[in-house]
Amino acid sequence: MNVTAAVVRGKSMPFAVEELELDDPRPDEVRVRMVATGVCHTDAIVRDQVYPTPLPAVLGHEGAGVVEAVGSAVTSLVPGDHVVLSAASCGVCAQCLSGNPTYCENAYDQCFGGRRSDGTTSLSSNGEAVSSHFFGQSSFATYANVVERSVVKVPHDVPLEKLGPLGCGLQTGAGAVLNELRPEAGTSLVVFGAGAVGSAAIMAAKVAGCTTVVAVDLHDSRLDLARRIGATHTINSGSADVVSELKKITGGKGVDFVVDTTAVPALLTQALDALAIRGTIVLVGAAASGTTVPFEIGDSLLKGWTFKTVIEGSSVPQVFIPRLVELWQQGRFPFDALVKTYELGAINEAFADSASGVAIKPVVVF
Repeated sequence: MNVTAAVVRGKSMPFAVEELELDDPRPDEVRVRMVATGVCHTDAIVRDQVYPTPLPAVLGHEGAGVVEAVGSAVTSLVPGDHVVLSAASCGVCAQCLSGNPTYCENAYDQCFGGRRSDGTTSLSSNGEAVSSHFFGQSSFATYANVVERSVVKVPHDVPLEKLGPLGCGLQTGAGAVLNELRPEAGTSLVVFGAGAVGSAAIMAAKVAGCTTVVAVDLHDSRLDLARRIGATHTINSGSADVVSELKKITGGKGVDFVVDTTAVPALLTQALDALAIRGTIVLVGAAASGTTVPFEIGDSLLKGWTFKTVIEGSSVPQVFIPRLVELWQQGRFPFDALVKTYELGAINEAFADSASGVAIKPVVVF
């Protein structure tokens, strides 16, 4: 069948909206008609080949839509199901079998390889192969053949046009707090970077009962929104001494938990300086290969601190995403406040607005 898709054909090139051919779903795949898809920083760095995927490619990994057909081996879904799409995993490695699919040992091939395991791609253009199955989905298209393990069933009464961002960015920020850090009520947490991932972490910190929640960012507009969704304090890192402000906010003891979404070495160093004894830093931001962070060993040793890297919020998407949907229905996870919508033809504008800070969470609505 023919589909309309946003294709990136060369490193750092703009997306081009084209008509492509989509083949039939394989036994372990479902065909999904896309209703909406989030635009994520990971899409941008793959477009720029910081993380390489074979080009030309259809990216997109925060899809939401309706199942139109299922492969012969699919047992968990039927046509008509409303679904959110998340990261792919192999299902057979030690991490998958241990309930840690976001740390799948074959994650790179599953999410960035651009091909099925047999080397085929579901998308083509006049006989030319176009990389598909980005994070198991390639959701910058009107239809996609999606591996079953990437699909999360959601209730029919929840508007699909709102749900796309849950598949990666919001799951990452919220899961970093609720699944990995698990802060006790009454503790302090600071988020570096109040974009979509950081905003999700702020909302999750409020859900968890943190009584001091600090947002750090360069954009005052993002800091204003952070206060509306759960931050108790904000710091503009371009005009304030972040470490001294955090010490002041916490009465000199430092913060219990840090979520860093920026992967900026200088900010990670500041986070360590502001950390309380036995505190924990979680890094969810992506950086170019070779990026390093120096820290002083002596004082660090006395703090007994912990540094963790977290992928996709350490989530089992089929379990965690429905929980986020329920929190949203209760008004406790108001992620729709972050969203600005675009048509597929305006996808390059969506990426530009995300990079400039005009939009916190761009979502393409089909």
